[in-house]
Amino acid sequence: MSVSTRFAGLAATSVIALAGAVASPAVADEAPAPEPCAQQQAQADKAEAALVRVTAVFARQQTRVAHAKKAVAQAEAGRAKAEARRTLARAKHVREETKLTKRAQQQRVAKADERLATCLAEQETTPVAPTQP
Repeated sequence: MSVSTRFAGLAATSVIALAGAVASPAVADEAPAPEPCAQQQAQADKAEAALVRVTAVFARQQTRVAHAKKAVAQAEAGRAKAEARRTLARAKHVREETKLTKRAQQQRVAKADERLATCLAEQETTPVAPTQP
């Protein structure tokens, strides 16, 4: 590759980079302003979706505990009954952990809703300034 080809490539790359740098501020000025409280709304929606998932997991854990209780009742004495009791204890332990996770997620949802309500209240009290062309 000759030196002149390298310089031509460097010049072309420089022109493209400078054109992009000059054009980007003009494009940024035309971008619409973000919607007020959009971030708080997104956080509240995300927290609600997570709560739905955790609630579904908790329901499955409740079902597992119910099945384990039935297994203990139906198990014959001896090793089978002992194994059924261990299974029930594990199922209860996992259910309690999920219950704590659900409670924490409910608190996150409440906090996100509180932040959203505060933001919306601030938007209602703040007068909107008219834009002049």
